[in-house]
Amino acid sequence: MSGKIIGIIIVLSGIIAGAALYYLQIYGFYEEVEVAEVQLVSVVSNAPEPIPFANFEAIDADSSPIRYRACFTTDMSLALLTETYVGLEVATPRNAPGWFDCFDADAIAAELNAGTALPFLSQKNVDFGVDRIVAITEDGRGYIWHELNDCGEKAYDGTIVGEECPRRPDAE
Repeated sequence: MSGKIIGIIIVLSGIIAGAALYYLQIYGFYEEVEVAEVQLVSVVSNAPEPIPFANFEAIDADSSPIRYRACFTTDMSLALLTETYVGLEVATPRNAPGWFDCFDADAIAAELNAGTALPFLSQKNVDFGVDRIVAITEDGRGYIWHELNDCGEKAYDGTIVGEECPRRPDAE
């Protein structure tokens, strides 16, 4: 009889721990971003500059520098954007939680692959080894996410970072 009780306690503990872990990963750490900003790196100044936008929605989490996701709209044309701001050859959007409806990584990736959306650099090293990427579609929908840059990939996989990377804030 006591074996059954212990077994039930173990199973219930596992279910509760699993549910708590699921909730924390999908909902618990994310917060709405209060400061609405959309910037792209200028080809002239090589510095981030604000662009006009509307309908901004964003989420972020302190638990990881790559959890930032945002959606917005802009009236700027892709032709003007490509002449004015630093474009990227390759960008791969990261999945967002299912409840953040405006950001569908698969749909964004399909538009990038089809050429109906273009990726731009928003900010280099927004956090150590992490760049902010913006993709904008032909119809003016925009999406923002964070992506590891070369320094970040090296730092997090244990490879020697080298002199071309900035110093980590905790290493100073």
